[in-house]
Amino acid sequence: MLKTIGGAGLFLAAGGVGAASAKPPRDGETIVDIAVNTPGFETLVAAVVEAGLVDALSGNRQLTVFAPTDDAFAALGVTKDNVGDIDFEAAVGASLGEILTYHVIPGRRKAQSVVPVKKLPTLNGEKIAVDRTTLNDGQAEIVATDIMASNGVVHVIDGVLLP
Repeated sequence: MLKTIGGAGLFLAAGGVGAASAKPPRDGETIVDIAVNTPGFETLVAAVVEAGLVDALSGNRQLTVFAPTDDAFAALGVTKDNVGDIDFEAAVGASLGEILTYHVIPGRRKAQSVVPVKKLPTLNGEKIAVDRTTLNDGQAEIVATDIMASNGVVHVIDGVLLP
């Protein structure tokens, strides 16, 4: 069973998301605000900053983000302190921006519309394979769902998805 965290609980995650709207989101905290203010996503925040995706995740465009925790990044040897020093292209065959945008899908999708599908399109053009709460044949498990931001929905995952 999935754990649902309401309100301004946690997260952020990723996304190179095309151009963000010039207008700020309407009511409440954005995905970025939530991530910055929640322990456990420091590496994700550092990665988003390093990739230049803060504005894209702060606009009005509605997004759904699969947010890896600090522990998920640590399993790959990535921390908030070294994220800018890693050549992701050489290490895993994809740039940091490509990896982060692979964690973002367009639109506002709660868990009830995520877990029953087989594939989800991402902002980097690839698709995530879904088997209920398991993503990409075990790359990550969805561990918390439906964290609502003013500009989307966050689902917490325990692994980093690689395109």
